[in-house]
Amino acid sequence: MVFTPPQNYNEIKSLLENLEAYINSPEFHEIDSLIKMPIIHYQFESIHPFYDGNGRTGRIINMLYLVQQKLLDIPVLYLSSYIIKNKNDYYRLLQEVRTKDAWEEWIIWMLKGVEITALETIKVVNKIKILMDDYKKEIRSEFSFYSHDLINILFKHPYTKIDFLQKELGVHRNTASSYLNALAKHGLLNKVKIGKSNYYINQKLFNTLTKR
Repeated sequence: MVFTPPQNYNEIKSLLENLEAYINSPEFHEIDSLIKMPIIHYQFESIHPFYDGNGRTGRIINMLYLVQQKLLDIPVLYLSSYIIKNKNDYYRLLQEVRTKDAWEEWIIWMLKGVEITALETIKVVNKIKILMDDYKKEIRSEFSFYSHDLINILFKHPYTKIDFLQKELGVHRNTASSYLNALAKHGLLNKVKIGKSNYYINQKLFNTLTKR
């Protein structure tokens, strides 16, 4: 059976207003937030308000709702990996809520995803902490320009640029360039030229974030 989401603008608008009320109305605050999150996700995916990107948007709403409810400090619990790895179950269970009112199985499946993703995320965070400590020790022992701010820049994203160091460290462009080139020569960063810009990739951080 193929599910056809609502097509009429006014109907979609009304359903989204209803969903927003369910999310924020004090009347529903007694429901545990971890139970509400799968219900919200189901409802958003069933409304399917956009031509494209509904799945990604729905998963972002999951995280933002848990942040709103103070179950997360920052939005790091991204369920995409769990859902994509188990997409047959995902679509089957969504459909069974529609056709069989099978809420319990759907909610339990999503809660299992939260548990699995949380444990995986903790492992990744711990690996990043260890990697940061390794970089701190190496840069501190080998380079006079070591600073805590520099380490934070190198781990803020999997890549950095001369402009980033110049702005965040408050140094001259040539100084920022010399820092990054020295780190690249030492093997801590990979220097990649794209167009006219040089990007300095923290390959170990990138690998940690992508190999999950």
